[in-house]
Amino acid sequence: MEKENQELSFEENIKKLESIVKELETGDVELDKAMEKFMEASNIAKICDTKLKNATEQVNKIVANDGSLKDFEVTE
Repeated sequence: MEKENQELSFEENIKKLESIVKELETGDVELDKAMEKFMEASNIAKICDTKLKNATEQVNKIVANDGSLKDFEVTE
C-alpha cells in the first residue's frame, strides 16, 4: 500500500489523507480498522512531507549563468 501511495501525486495523497481523517472522525470505524487507517494516514503524511521538502529544495535552487544549479541566496 505504501508503494502505491508513493506513486500518487502530492494532491492525490492529500485527498486520500483527508478521506481517511473524515472516516475516522465519524467514530463509526472498528478499533482494528481505525488502527489500520491511522497507520496508512501516517505513512501518507510522511510521503507528503518528503515530496514537499523535495519541492522546496527545488524551488530554492536557481540556474547560474553556466547552466548549473546553485542555492538561492538573498543578498542585501
